[in-house]
Amino acid sequence: MATTRAGGRHGRPWRAAGTAVVVTLAMIGAGMIGASLKTTPAPRPPQPLAQAGPEVSTPASGTDDAPSLDGQPVDGQPVDQGYAPAGLARSAPTSIEIPRIGVNATIMSLGTNPDGTVQVPPLDQAEKAGWYEPGASPGETGNAVIVGHVDSAVLGPAVFFDLGALTPGDTITVRRADGVPATFTVDSVRSYPKTAFPTELVYGPSDRPGLRVVTCGGQFDQVAKSYPDNIVVFATPAA
Repeated sequence: MATTRAGGRHGRPWRAAGTAVVVTLAMIGAGMIGASLKTTPAPRPPQPLAQAGPEVSTPASGTDDAPSLDGQPVDGQPVDQGYAPAGLARSAPTSIEIPRIGVNATIMSLGTNPDGTVQVPPLDQAEKAGWYEPGASPGETGNAVIVGHVDSAVLGPAVFFDLGALTPGDTITVRRADGVPATFTVDSVRSYPKTAFPTELVYGPSDRPGLRVVTCGGQFDQVAKSYPDNIVVFATPAA
């Protein structure tokens, strides 16, 4: 499977540090946008109603430390730590369905490139989503991460172009190879500058199943040839 670096000339890449992914200054970068090849202004994808994410501190320059939460509530994770729903057995996801925005897409498995950067779906397959395989599988205990392009120079609006239009209470269903679907309820939808991506909230450990769906957002910068923000959907298993 062809892979695309999440970084390159559009920003510094994701890197894996042990089992945790540490996001530096530009999460997703070039790998999540295809509009960089366009010569006409790109349409702006929908933005979440909750524009600002919770405060996170960025790592000091030259370090690989993930941002800390600084005591802020963890979006997308229940506050009550006395109950942790049982997770499903590990099984690779095969497709993702988000009825509210008309998404019914195949999921490919992604890992890391030889240089440690996280793989993203190839731009010529921007209609597909990608699951970060080293992490939890959807429905399994832990935070499962699914990423996708917001647009593509070849295909136009891509799989997660409308992701920012989701609101709390919307449902996301992930079909799995074992035939057991994992259905989630959206808890929150947030927009974060790429310079303050909430690494711990997305990739950090959890004692319960969770889902994070990520794409790019904001107004496309024709000069920088990238989007300035990331849209992150936080979801937990449906009752």
